[in-house]
Amino acid sequence: MDSGLTRRAAVAALIAVVSFGGGFLAGGSGSSASIVSHLPLLGDGLDATPSSTDLGDFWKAWNALSSDFVETHASTTLPGEKDKLWGAISGLAASYKDPYTVFFPPVESKKFQENIQGNFGGIGIEIDTKDGILTVIAPLKGTPAEAAGIKAGDAIVAIDGKPTDSITVEAAVNQIRGPVGTSVTLTLSRAKKAFDVKVERATIQVPEIDDGLDVASSVYHIALFEFTSTSADLFTQAFERFKKSGSHLLVIDVRGNPGGYLESAVEIASHFLPKGTTIVTEDHRGKAENEVHRSLGDNDVPSGTKVVVLIDQGSASASEILAGALQDNGVAKLIGMRSFGKGSVQQLIQIGEGSLKVTVARWLTPSGTSIADGGLTPDIKVDRTIDDFNAKKDPQMDRAKEFLTTGK
Repeated sequence: MDSGLTRRAAVAALIAVVSFGGGFLAGGSGSSASIVSHLPLLGDGLDATPSSTDLGDFWKAWNALSSDFVETHASTTLPGEKDKLWGAISGLAASYKDPYTVFFPPVESKKFQENIQGNFGGIGIEIDTKDGILTVIAPLKGTPAEAAGIKAGDAIVAIDGKPTDSITVEAAVNQIRGPVGTSVTLTLSRAKKAFDVKVERATIQVPEIDDGLDVASSVYHIALFEFTSTSADLFTQAFERFKKSGSHLLVIDVRGNPGGYLESAVEIASHFLPKGTTIVTEDHRGKAENEVHRSLGDNDVPSGTKVVVLIDQGSASASEILAGALQDNGVAKLIGMRSFGKGSVQQLIQIGEGSLKVTVARWLTPSGTSIADGGLTPDIKVDRTIDDFNAKKDPQMDRAKEFLTTGK
């Protein structure tokens, strides 16, 4: 890594989460949603000069443990000097009480890089912490998690019998991941009822998009399941099919979409907004210059088109950026439930053989609303219950069609 690399360069080409921002993808292939795209490791370019903080108490504790600690259990193992250093850095990161600011010691750092590259098997769920509880953002379409009946909003109480009340998201991902063909048992809590779900791990192949015309209502729908490096091109192709259909009623469905590449969200939003229109602001709160991501100016929506964006608690990160941009700019109405609220940006810094993931900014919608502050509020609130899912009913889509065809 070039020692002249700046902090700004380190957060370029961002994935809008999940960063592993909105969460982690617990099993999948291709890009992992919610992390920095092509995440650079910042190393020697950072100032390593000690701060003005008096570290006397730290060294007093270090020396006391080194000289006085006595092993009392057969299972006790003394940490090496590097292990103690990694533990100290982990504690420092944890003291910020931010679920996305975390230190990866060397072994975990290697696994994190594998996670970014998608070189693992899993069950196909996006997870994160919400109000301190490990939570399913969304099961990905066509995955073992979806087939097992796991739903967005399910709290993960235990993984293979091990409680998750003090676990980090990263550690949870490592427990859920595993060799293809093996199984993991999740203890979930839904509507205050706990139950176990055993899911077999697989290589996850997730469809990125689905689209088509509902002839009865003349409403065209485009469903996005992820924001990958190819999603913008796939959306453009679906958008051309929409225009050729002759319909002027469009539903963009990002329910259960955990996010992904910021660039894809910007390119998709650009179909609906004039060049230079604000899509999202990367706000560093005075620590660095803010960056405003603007429309590329395709603005090729047929005149008279009415647009609805469907969201739910599984819509996170890049999904929220797209939905928020269209809502704030008066292009679309949001229908469904409040979105997840993943609105922060992470940077990865190399620390020896380990790496430190640090929250460096928050996402603001064009109106200045922080996405991290509870997510996006729909213009029209419509729930979709578990009974609706099981009965294959979709009151949110039904309400979208009603609004587009009647204007009410």
